[in-house]
Amino acid sequence: MTRLALLLRTLVCLAASATNAVSPVHAQAVTVLTVSVEHQGNPVEGAQVTAGNTGGLTDADGLVTLRVPPGPVAVRVERIGFAPVAMDVVVPPSGSMGPVTIELEAAAVEAEGIVVLSTRSERRIEEEPLRVEVIEREEVEEKLLMTPGDIAMLLNETAGLRVQPTAPALGGAAVRVQGLGGRYTQILTDGLPLAGGQTGALGPLQIPPMDLEQVEVIKGGASALYGPSALGGVVNLISRRPAEEAEHEVLLNGTTLEGGDAILWSSGPMTDRWGYTLLAGAHSQPRSDVDGDGWADLPGYRRALVRPRFHFDDGAGGRLLVTAGGMAENREGGTLDGRTTPAGTAYRESLATRKLDAGLVGRKLLGDARLLTVRAAALRQAHDHGFDGVHEEDVHRTWFGEAALAGASGEHHWVLGAALQRDEYDAEDVRGFDFRYTVPGIFAQDEYALMRWLVLSVSARLDRHSVYGTFFSPRVSALLRSESGWTARASGGTGYFAPTPWTDETEAVGLGRVIGFGGLEAERARTGSLDVGRVMGPLELNLTLFGSTVRDPLQVRPSAADPGFLELLNGGEDLRTGGVEVLARYHVEGIHVMATHVYTRSTEPNPAGAGRREVKLTPRHTSSLVAALEQEGRSRVGVELYYTGRQALEDDPYRTVSKPYVILGFLVERRIGQARLFLNAENVLDTRQTRWQRLVRPAPSTTGVWVTDAWAPLDGRTFNAGVRWAF
Repeated sequence: MTRLALLLRTLVCLAASATNAVSPVHAQAVTVLTVSVEHQGNPVEGAQVTAGNTGGLTDADGLVTLRVPPGPVAVRVERIGFAPVAMDVVVPPSGSMGPVTIELEAAAVEAEGIVVLSTRSERRIEEEPLRVEVIEREEVEEKLLMTPGDIAMLLNETAGLRVQPTAPALGGAAVRVQGLGGRYTQILTDGLPLAGGQTGALGPLQIPPMDLEQVEVIKGGASALYGPSALGGVVNLISRRPAEEAEHEVLLNGTTLEGGDAILWSSGPMTDRWGYTLLAGAHSQPRSDVDGDGWADLPGYRRALVRPRFHFDDGAGGRLLVTAGGMAENREGGTLDGRTTPAGTAYRESLATRKLDAGLVGRKLLGDARLLTVRAAALRQAHDHGFDGVHEEDVHRTWFGEAALAGASGEHHWVLGAALQRDEYDAEDVRGFDFRYTVPGIFAQDEYALMRWLVLSVSARLDRHSVYGTFFSPRVSALLRSESGWTARASGGTGYFAPTPWTDETEAVGLGRVIGFGGLEAERARTGSLDVGRVMGPLELNLTLFGSTVRDPLQVRPSAADPGFLELLNGGEDLRTGGVEVLARYHVEGIHVMATHVYTRSTEPNPAGAGRREVKLTPRHTSSLVAALEQEGRSRVGVELYYTGRQALEDDPYRTVSKPYVILGFLVERRIGQARLFLNAENVLDTRQTRWQRLVRPAPSTTGVWVTDAWAPLDGRTFNAGVRWAF
């Protein structure tokens, strides 16, 4: 039987397997195991104790009883404020055993997002009152083989996230979280704003996944600790740490659309305390006219980047990361050579990007369970955007610094900190859009284990914006854990966003056709979520309810006073989003299956008149089914199925509502010695927007745009193949 056939058989049998996995095994004898958890001779209440596939929380006397099968059992104890402890215990055939005493050691804790470089492994995400979703290295590796040059697919195939094309002529895109606009999403690298404090659509996704250890996602407002740019959520890209021994890897990839990627990864020790990592890449894609109408459905680009990192570890809890990076990219879209638009004229659009950044993250244990953290970053990014011969050059600059002190006092685990961020924008060819935003802020968080089954977290941040005034952003979260293994998280908070001229619409037309930036007000938001989940052996279930309200949302509409221009204004009513996420994950040795469904309802005030309308390009329903069969260190076979429902469209001459569509893909990987060969078949059903309608308009819009919004894939069926060679 082939591996693919075996995978399909696995999918058919999944429901029965999951049922058997969570059913009680009546025929097997069990022993009552009692575990006593202490710290310096005192009982520890509310500690999470797991033994095999069962677990529970300690009571006021530090005791918990578990029913476990006889034989060797791995017992693990975890509690906020203490280092996790694991112990192997041999359980007798029947009766009872214990108490087995486990001593915990105090450890400094770090608040959500204050120190993020390789620190979440020191603090269990399961113990955070605010839900943090992690895309682990295994999934990062899989998406690396599909799109080696960027993280767009990695994020787009995560439930609740949507990478929405915003400037189809050049391939620009923004990351939307639970129906909110991409400008509200803060993208961080190791906790640093290396994509800028005011992220635009063209640029932040151009990061090769080979550089990532994992990706952490916070959905919903996170302004309480992350600042104003995190009104909609946070995507934190965690880089790989240096290997204990030198390792080097090269990835070469080619696509049926003549694209190519060449990536170098190098890592290793420099001294006993210092280590390094190095990422370098070259990526290219020629302009590609998939539907043969003379317009480049895929823009062409050439990109080169390099990022060295230097890591220091003193062996006593002190660490330092120093990083720098550079990227140069040229993009080009529009009509192909010798071809024209329906008006009989050629049209070219281009974008040249040059980016330099640097940053550091440091941490030092001060003793007595106190942790000092420091972060700093600087960024300069320059654009030269050409619209059929008309050029708009601009420069973005960001400076960022932060210091925080974390510690524990009894059942309280607190953080106090201060931050300063400055964002500058110079529109060199268009007047009226330059700004200087300076935002000093102070923040605090306290987590308190009120009962052994209830942990509360209260966060707050006070910012003084140099243009829009003072903002207070609180957040309250709660974690409830039952003896049976169910967990529930509830969270609510507020945030704000300082206006910038970049929206989905203005990215596509350029600032030369935009008016009204000077009279805007800051947007304010309230967000909330309720999350319920349980892990039952190999099966994980999770359901999330979410909702957000944005007051004075920034909107874009055609100007009545100046035809041919877009006008920026604050909407008179709130922008509202809400919905449900459902996730089921099944994992056993070598078999991984995940299914998701997301319902999103997002509405905004209608800028053309009274009433409300659905936010464009926001599907109400999206679903996914992903399965993989692996032989550790030898091979991998995967299949992915994605469904996207109907989306409201705006200013589209062909339709007002999009078509629903399905995308199917396959991946095969095989290790041969030091080489790993891979073949990826993406969108094998050839789903693409141009099968239903043209991308090119019959005539340009009033602002000169020749293409409609991209609501479905434009590249169609593609294959890519390559090799990863470790040496």
